[in-house]
Amino acid sequence: MKRLNRLVAAAITSLAVTAPHALADLVVLQYHHVAEHTPPATSTSRSLFEAQLEMINELGLDVAPLLPATRQALDGKSDGNRIAITFDDAYESVYQTAAPLLASRGMPYTIFVNTDAIGSRGYMTWEQLEELAASDLVSIANHSTDHGHLARKPGEPEAQWHKRVDHSLDGAQRTLKERLGVEEPMFAYPYGEFDRALERKLEERGWLGYGQQSGAIGADSGDTRLPRFPMANTYGQLGSLKDKLLSKAFPVDARQLPDGVLESNPPELSFELGQQLSAHRLTCFASGQGRIDFQTDGNRVRVQAPKAFNSRRFRYNCTHPADDGSYYWLSQQWLNLDAPED
Repeated sequence: MKRLNRLVAAAITSLAVTAPHALADLVVLQYHHVAEHTPPATSTSRSLFEAQLEMINELGLDVAPLLPATRQALDGKSDGNRIAITFDDAYESVYQTAAPLLASRGMPYTIFVNTDAIGSRGYMTWEQLEELAASDLVSIANHSTDHGHLARKPGEPEAQWHKRVDHSLDGAQRTLKERLGVEEPMFAYPYGEFDRALERKLEERGWLGYGQQSGAIGADSGDTRLPRFPMANTYGQLGSLKDKLLSKAFPVDARQLPDGVLESNPPELSFELGQQLSAHRLTCFASGQGRIDFQTDGNRVRVQAPKAFNSRRFRYNCTHPADDGSYYWLSQQWLNLDAPED
């Protein structure tokens, strides 16, 4: 913990000059477990979680409720850096560890619930969720009934897919209404997986959709493919946290971006750079492959990894420095439906 405190202090000191000018859009942080002995890929230790909250506080960043903050960012009305905190799956460690720490700091947060799991080992009970939902700091939202893979599977009949997904989306929303009296128009995609057809399901319902690709939310973001920064131990370390907290939404219209379902491997990502950005300051990375090259044709950028991927999900991340020391951040998640489900 002492080492984490020193890192917080060092990071804050390094930002002292630029922080007042490091304006950004809404940065949403995504957590699962806040515990020491749960699966490493989805766990944030208590000490790291506290250090992350301390950095947010010391930098003077506003932690805002997710729904209104998202709408303001999409409307281009964000005023300085804003942070939103979210938890997927309603694990018991959120109730036991994270909730008291956030309550003591007056920080709002959202829990995305896969309703079939509530009351199972390792998850909250309905009574615990009801207790949290009574707080003005807490919003409860939809994460499906069973945390299933909702993108249409290869060979799945369309009618069967509609029936399966409608049941998962609407069944969870109905249960949250019946058990907790809540029906927030927000949905977090299980595993961060989505395709165009699933996005249309959310559009029809008037819901915002949150993924697991990184980046900030701004006026150019897509309502049904909103980014969040994963905050598990591997991704939430303090050395890189400052850039994430101060990141800006990449000025590329989300309608330019592809579906994300893999058609060729490795895939190509193509987008237009705005007038305020230049290709020579752009840096792109691919999951497991590090920094990768890209091609330009005027203002159009084409990004393609040099090697094929064998994982079900992977990302291309591109960043571009802003004049105030922060970074514009774009993350495109790709989904290989032919790879085994988790």
